[in-house]
Amino acid sequence: DKGGGRGCSAAADRGKLGSFAAKMPAVSKGDGMRGLAVFISDIRNCKSKEAEIKRINKELGYLFISVLVNSNTSRNPTFMGLALHCIANVGSREMAEAFAGEIPKILVAGDTMDSVKQSAALCLLRLYRTSPDLVPMGDWTSRVVHLLNDQHLGVVTAATSLITTLAQKNPDEFKTSVSLAVSRLSRIVTSASTDLQDYTYYFVPAPWLSVKLLRLLQCYPPPDPSARGRLTECLETILNKAQEPPKSKKVQHSNAKNAVLFEAISLIIHHDSEPNLLVRACNQLGQFLQHRETNLRYLALESMCTLASSEFSHEAVKTHIETVINALKTERDVSVRQRAVDLLYAMCDRSNAQQIVAEMLNYLETADYSIREEIVLKVAILAEKYAVDYTWYVDTILNLIRIAGDYVSEEVWYRVIQIVINRDDVQGYAAKTVFEALQAPACHENLVKVGGYILGEFGNLIAGDPRSSPLIQFNLLHSKFHLCSVPTRALLLSTYIKFVNLFPEIKTTIQDVLRSDSQLKNADVELQQRAVEYLRLSTIASTDILATVLEEMPPFPERESSILAKLKKKKGPNTVTDLEETKKERNSDMNGSTEATLSTPSPSADLLGLGAAPVTNSFPPPSSSGSLLVDVFSDTSANPASLAPGSEDNFARFVCKNNGVLFENQLLQIGLKSEFRQNLGRMFIFYGNKTSTQFLNFSPTLICSEDLQSNILSFDPTVEGGAQVQQIVNIECISDFMEAPVLNIQFRYGGALQNVSVKLPITLNKFFQPTEMGSQDFFQRWKQLSSPQQEMQNIFKANHPLDTEITKAKIIGFGTALLEDVDPNPANFVGAGIIHTKSSQIGCLMRLEPNLQAQMYRLTLRTSKETVSRRLCELLSEQF
Repeated sequence: DKGGGRGCSAAADRGKLGSFAAKMPAVSKGDGMRGLAVFISDIRNCKSKEAEIKRINKELGYLFISVLVNSNTSRNPTFMGLALHCIANVGSREMAEAFAGEIPKILVAGDTMDSVKQSAALCLLRLYRTSPDLVPMGDWTSRVVHLLNDQHLGVVTAATSLITTLAQKNPDEFKTSVSLAVSRLSRIVTSASTDLQDYTYYFVPAPWLSVKLLRLLQCYPPPDPSARGRLTECLETILNKAQEPPKSKKVQHSNAKNAVLFEAISLIIHHDSEPNLLVRACNQLGQFLQHRETNLRYLALESMCTLASSEFSHEAVKTHIETVINALKTERDVSVRQRAVDLLYAMCDRSNAQQIVAEMLNYLETADYSIREEIVLKVAILAEKYAVDYTWYVDTILNLIRIAGDYVSEEVWYRVIQIVINRDDVQGYAAKTVFEALQAPACHENLVKVGGYILGEFGNLIAGDPRSSPLIQFNLLHSKFHLCSVPTRALLLSTYIKFVNLFPEIKTTIQDVLRSDSQLKNADVELQQRAVEYLRLSTIASTDILATVLEEMPPFPERESSILAKLKKKKGPNTVTDLEETKKERNSDMNGSTEATLSTPSPSADLLGLGAAPVTNSFPPPSSSGSLLVDVFSDTSANPASLAPGSEDNFARFVCKNNGVLFENQLLQIGLKSEFRQNLGRMFIFYGNKTSTQFLNFSPTLICSEDLQSNILSFDPTVEGGAQVQQIVNIECISDFMEAPVLNIQFRYGGALQNVSVKLPITLNKFFQPTEMGSQDFFQRWKQLSSPQQEMQNIFKANHPLDTEITKAKIIGFGTALLEDVDPNPANFVGAGIIHTKSSQIGCLMRLEPNLQAQMYRLTLRTSKETVSRRLCELLSEQF
């Protein structure tokens, strides 16, 4: 239509839409609904496609608002469903701004139909993923959790997806979902395939919902005991069903069944608290390792990598070592072979390290180029970690360079040099071995670097053998010189000047090389400068000065290997190597602090420092000079952990006793034995390694206030598996103090930095000297300490049954003398003592009045110092 026809049509449309526009929320002039003709005109006037889309979305928004917000008309579920689908499909920030506050109301409204609830849950999920900051948490969150109990499984499925996503960012808001999820999961896994006909997929009841519920439970630590038993039954049922004969030969049946099984195993691994389930899961995965389906073999290897990190299932995983080695040799798919390498790495410990390293080296010769560098890093780490005999370590690294020299990074050969320099017992063997390796016609340049460095430091140890005389060593190295890159030649020049010091008899030969035009006039500035300076040094320096300047390298400080950081960086986030780190994040809610959490890593899964503060790779980039003396090893940085879970409770028990176990977890036990006299104390701390693996770099540090002086005696930083070591701490009380010192312990277990902090029970009452006195003296002094600042009183409910003998023992253990027949009321307890500090002595009187009927106490303490009265009252009140 042209002209008037279009106008009539527009007028008719405006008439139809007039009542609709009247119901619209108030909008500014120019933005409201102005009829179809105006809308079409606006579209035509848009200058770009983006402007057209924006105008259309705005119009659609008005339509959605009219459907969703208008409460005066009945809510047609078809219209509401279409509107919610459109909002979700557009999913823009503007949509979130307009509807994020309204959709939750629709979701939890009692009169909303099931189909609309499903759409509302998924629409809200879409908006939250697009603009999480625009979805407000509020009263609706507690109500949406109860949708897990809805009779309609479609609503439950949609709600579970929404709650899982929301709980990852706001776990406290949705923690009540755990018990409901367990209950719903229990009903599904115990139902017959005919019970949930609409949601049964190839004889598997509601597999998608089961998987979603299991994923939701992985957002939280293990549930409380009441729900834990039911959840354990569910998981056992899923594992049992995996053993049953298939009810269908179709692949859809096995896919659905295995999807639920693998998600259940993921939950078992996440909780890491049920040994029986962990072992059963491992056995089930072991059956999949030889399955004809490649995907199942891949998933089984991947899941077993994470199972290997659990102390409970590590041994069970090791029983499959031959199957995994066979997979490494026979699998056609490179991704499956890579998972097999990961699993061998994860299951490695001292008992099988040599076998696994040998198999990895064998595989390395034919391995895909894409994974060779990763295998090299893993072999280097395992060889170092489990090297009982360091000659084996040297042989392994040299083999590594021979087989895959191009993939041996600088971190690897730097590390072997550090270890050789730090260990006297292997230096001669290393020199002999690299000398023999260098005699091969074709040597990788990395081998020349290692050989040059080691022979420059320890060539004298093999110079007595005529087959490796100084001149032969020099000629052997120099024969490789012209085939090497500039950095390697620079390193070899440093080796030559070292030889001048070690072997004066070949000084002239070396000076001739340094004096040659190819060195003194070399186009490379670094090589030319080294040649000039080394020649001059060898000419004018006396023997003593030369020996001082070129003396043997001192041992490197013990630092964490940068190979670990390199491997973690190569693997990237969200891989099996990040398992312990992920556990910490997930368990932080349960333990209050991610740093205080100590999971149960095995020696194999924690090689990368995953349960620890991040490893900082401080390795400087290699310069073109190839400097021989560059510090090439990384260091670690870790913050002291928060107080370990449960340590506060144990601390309170030590207020009235001096001996016992202060802290214990799956790795470490800390026991104490203390004695105090006047203002001095001595504490014997016993550290017990509960694992079969060494603790390395075991370093306890005591943090205390200025009012305490401590001297903590050092000991061997290596704690053998199953061993107990003792450390003595001497303490002097300078003046009265409030805070107990904190013992921070850092050590390496399986390559991961563990960090435990506990309060040491050194409290003010430990410096009591009991004082005996009669009734008259007691009350005379009691009256002298009568000012409000000197008295502290506490009336409190008894936490334990009132027992006279136990109360007496605690008062004596607190440090005061228990005074008999002093108080007129024989049911009361009184005590006296003097707190000794270096700066003063503080007298203390105590009176404890029990009320048997009310099961309460009144505790009164009087001392000459207000802060002392308050502190002693706090400490003693906790004991009853």
